Amino acid sequence: MLREVIIISYLFLFQLLFMTFRIFPLRNKASFIMSYGENHFYIYEEMKKQNVDCEVVFLYKSTFKYELDHYHNVKAYKFETLNILHMIKSVYHIATSRYVMIDNYFGFLSTVNFRAGVTCVQLWHAAGAIKQFGLLTPSSQKRSRRAQQRFVRVYKNFHKVVIGSDALANVYIGAFGIAPEQMLRTGIPRTDLFFNQTQIEEISSGILKDNPDIIGKKVILYTPTFRDKELAEFSLQLDIEKMYQELKDEYVLFIKLHPAIRNQIDLKDVYAGFVYDYSFYPNVNDLFLVTDILVTDYSSTSFEFSLLKKPMIFFPYDLERYRKKRGIIEDYHSLVPGPVVYTTKDLIQMIQKGSFDPERIEAFCEKWNQYSRGASSKNIVEALFHTRNS
Repeated sequence: MLREVIIISYLFLFQLLFMTFRIFPLRNKASFIMSYGENHFYIYEEMKKQNVDCEVVFLYKSTFKYELDHYHNVKAYKFETLNILHMIKSVYHIATSRYVMIDNYFGFLSTVNFRAGVTCVQLWHAAGAIKQFGLLTPSSQKRSRRAQQRFVRVYKNFHKVVIGSDALANVYIGAFGIAPEQMLRTGIPRTDLFFNQTQIEEISSGILKDNPDIIGKKVILYTPTFRDKELAEFSLQLDIEKMYQELKDEYVLFIKLHPAIRNQIDLKDVYAGFVYDYSFYPNVNDLFLVTDILVTDYSSTSFEFSLLKKPMIFFPYDLERYRKKRGIIEDYHSLVPGPVVYTTKDLIQMIQKGSFDPERIEAFCEKWNQYSRGASSKNIVEALFHTRNS
């Protein structure tokens, strides 16, 4: 109840500010509202490359992982924080921008009526979906009627949604309640990395330079999905001691946990030279470049990792419970492009066995990365800015 009161109060204040700033004229400006940022950065760099005449403003959440100091020509403000001045400026920029680019669910969209000539673009932070979200989640039906109506109003303000495949478009149609014609079939901007050999070599060399001890070893990357209950209690389900004893001679283990729970473990000293904690490293796609085997569960990391055609093992240790509480898009075993294990022992055996199906990974990649072919950022900039201005 208290949570709902706080949300309603915040949205009321946001709406007042937004309506006040509507008296100012629209400007040829794009407000990039960022929880994650990777897609925005690729679009911004492409805009510069194509000499797009449009002001850009960065509005970033408190969870944002990147430093913005080197973006000298871009105004940047903290968004949805207790910094009142930054919040007022943020709302002003949103109210006066012709383009509003978002990468997550933002409740403020339930309160605003964009003017004619404004395009709100959803750059959702996943390239595919295993777990249910939006209107598809069982939990959404348990929220109050007011909350459910708020969700729908938010989704109605997604004028365009960027997709990497028709498979993802079908998920969005159900999750957001939007129409097929709202899809921008351009590909996912941040996947352009996997087609840029210069960037690949530069990033890979940097990671290896920082960790020279991993040279000559194979990298296992573990990227488990964040579960809400883990904020209160977290238990790493992998038996690190067992993995260390069995795999240390040939492998190293990179772990990337949600930063909110990262502080609850400390393994780097106990398993020095084997465990590398990359939970605070901002871009998981960089880590993919030096990874030999990805281990995950319901995370969307598998969709982009498949572009590298490398092996994946799926470790959904709580599958039945997760399926009932959160929901899975389709049959889990049919969807994922690799073996499914439920214990550390089975995971180790699968790694040692090294038997993976490259054709299955290829088919998965073709299905979910249909439009992500190395020119996604270029496609989006041309679709949004050049089409309107032509």
